[in-house]
Amino acid sequence: MVVTTKRKKIEILIDRPLMKRLRQLSKDVEISGYTVFNAIGGEGGQGRWRDDQVTGGAGSKILFVSILDQEKAGEFLAALEPLLDEYGLRVFISTVEVIRADRF
Repeated sequence: MVVTTKRKKIEILIDRPLMKRLRQLSKDVEISGYTVFNAIGGEGGQGRWRDDQVTGGAGSKILFVSILDQEKAGEFLAALEPLLDEYGLRVFISTVEVIRADRF
């Protein structure tokens, strides 16, 4: 039987220019891994947006995803808190089950 362990999955939708700052925050709290996805478009409270490649990345968005244990997730979210309103970050937190928990 495969053994699973619960972890927290944190997904953050940010403007591409903020990636450097987010990367530094993840280093500051010693996050060992994350994945970044290009976001090509969407629609929300402020209307429709899409990555038009005209603005040199300034209007581009990315999705930062990391899976962490409960303690590390709390540290990371605390570090993110000052940026939430300043940059309008969209943060999604869910509980997931992982195999090989030592990798997360």
